Amino acid sequence: MHNITLINGDGIGPEISDSVVKIIKASGLDINWDIQTAGVDVIEKEGSPLPQRVLDSVRKNKVALKAPVTTPIGKGFRSVNVQLRKDLDLYANLRPCKNLPNVKTRFDNVDLVVVRENTEDLYAGVEEKIDENTAHSIKIITRKASERICRFAFDYALKNGRKEVCVVTKANIMKLSDGLFLDSYRNVAKDYPTIKQREILVDNLCMQLVQDPSRFDVLVLPNLYGDIVSDLTAGLIGGLGVAQGANIGLDCAVFEPVHGSAPDIKGQNKANPTALLLSAIEMLKYINENEHALKIEQALFKTLNENNKTVDLGGKLSTTEFTDCIIKNLL
Repeated sequence: MHNITLINGDGIGPEISDSVVKIIKASGLDINWDIQTAGVDVIEKEGSPLPQRVLDSVRKNKVALKAPVTTPIGKGFRSVNVQLRKDLDLYANLRPCKNLPNVKTRFDNVDLVVVRENTEDLYAGVEEKIDENTAHSIKIITRKASERICRFAFDYALKNGRKEVCVVTKANIMKLSDGLFLDSYRNVAKDYPTIKQREILVDNLCMQLVQDPSRFDVLVLPNLYGDIVSDLTAGLIGGLGVAQGANIGLDCAVFEPVHGSAPDIKGQNKANPTALLLSAIEMLKYINENEHALKIEQALFKTLNENNKTVDLGGKLSTTEFTDCIIKNLL
């Protein structure tokens, strides 16, 4: 039996967490869930949206499934997500983007993967105020982090039968920082002669993605570009409600959807659990439960093909009704 941390979040988090736990159980896989609460709901009691017990649980179990967590705006704690990545050194953000059955989008040939460096770049948060009218934000790029994320991208491509890894920078302008990321990619690429290599500037990439996303396979990017491009690619497959994600390090991995906690629909039984379920499917692959991952994925696809969808996808089903349909298709 697997021991896995479940951070059930706040807002719609507990509702979609319950849905995914029921589906996994119905697939026949037994998991011992170590349930941990986090987010705005625990600040008053524990003084932080990310108590130490949550980090301890993930370190102990090595794998976590995380529902969305609300980040307080304008004060104190920057972000639960950012802090998790920093404290657990979850250096690789993995965002597979592939069309889902019967989810209408502008393109029907999207099947790409965004690999985003997760620990530095402008998101290191090194800023200073020079005077009332000027602020500096420092862009940090190191060879160690750059080569590590590029190697992760190439290893992922090899393991998953991908044919190309394309590096994305703005090295024509930021010749030192982005130039270092590009040079790191080139050095790592020498070790993967069977994987096709390509280099592209981030602005050109964005234009080409909205013209024909089938041109791309695996993209590897520094932190800021990766954040922007991964949301762009989510838009190509139907939006954040169907976009899965994972943050992976050497010792731990946290699998999560990329949408927010949607407190405006909390408790209304209308949240779409698809993004969290897809993240859970990726998690099952990570722990080598490939048979159960495929079984759940097929049940989800069958459910969507039968036009059983939640309201945000143009359907009429509640969260529990959608969950029941998936469970029925598991049998």
